[in-house]
Amino acid sequence: MSPSHGTARSARPPRSSRPSRSSRPPRSPFDLSGRSALVTGGAGGLGREMVRALAAAGAAVAVHHLGQEAEAEAVAERVRADGGRAVTVEGDITDWDAAASFTAAAEDALGPLDILVNNAGLMAPGRLTELSLAAWRRTLAVDLDGVFIVSRQVLPGMVRRGHGVIVNVSSQLAFKGAEDFAAYCAAKAGVLGLTRAMAREVGPAVRVNAIAPGPVTTPMTAASFDDALTRARTEGLVAGRMGEAHEIAPAVVYLAGDAASFVHGQTLHLNGGGVMA
Repeated sequence: MSPSHGTARSARPPRSSRPSRSSRPPRSPFDLSGRSALVTGGAGGLGREMVRALAAAGAAVAVHHLGQEAEAEAVAERVRADGGRAVTVEGDITDWDAAASFTAAAEDALGPLDILVNNAGLMAPGRLTELSLAAWRRTLAVDLDGVFIVSRQVLPGMVRRGHGVIVNVSSQLAFKGAEDFAAYCAAKAGVLGLTRAMAREVGPAVRVNAIAPGPVTTPMTAASFDDALTRARTEGLVAGRMGEAHEIAPAVVYLAGDAASFVHGQTLHLNGGGVMA
């Protein structure tokens, strides 16, 4: 027998000493392999990081956008380059038929949705004494109606299958209020009430929770925050700074996975100490 042949045989452990299937480590409660997710506003700063985090945890992800085809495709391509699975879908979250269409497209591509992240939003400043009804309604339509409309398309299937997760994105301003952002504060407070009602109505099979980020550096905040507003929003934070999108996204992975199996109707405060609850 040649030395090399003998080495190969000795390197192979006896069958009795090999790990059995039952002795292998259990699936991580943060593992989302085999699950499909839809992230609305997935081409934006916060949504992009949520897509990447979900994909890194093993989920196949639909990147939703409205008029940001190049940006959404870049996010999906990054996921694919990292070995994950991602597609893009487009539509207006405030339009019932459009939402029905893009959620169906996501399920056609990825299979039944296990996870929905209602992230798309609008943060437009407006002094309350000068705010028009049209501007008020536009913010409420995107930030509150959109959460209901998209959820309404996905929930019947989740309920029918007996499982699913919805994560709604609210804001710390739902608790604190903010000068010049009355419509946004009202809408995000409404998201929290909707989250709790949804959790009671469709739980425990479908888990519904929310996150309430503090000020985070994204294209949306960059467009509405000047230096003075940035100082005003961060001076009361324990962290003393704006948050980063990659610091928010892991909370979505937690809520989407089995690690949060006993979490229903709750709000995670990710705000650098701006709101302590």
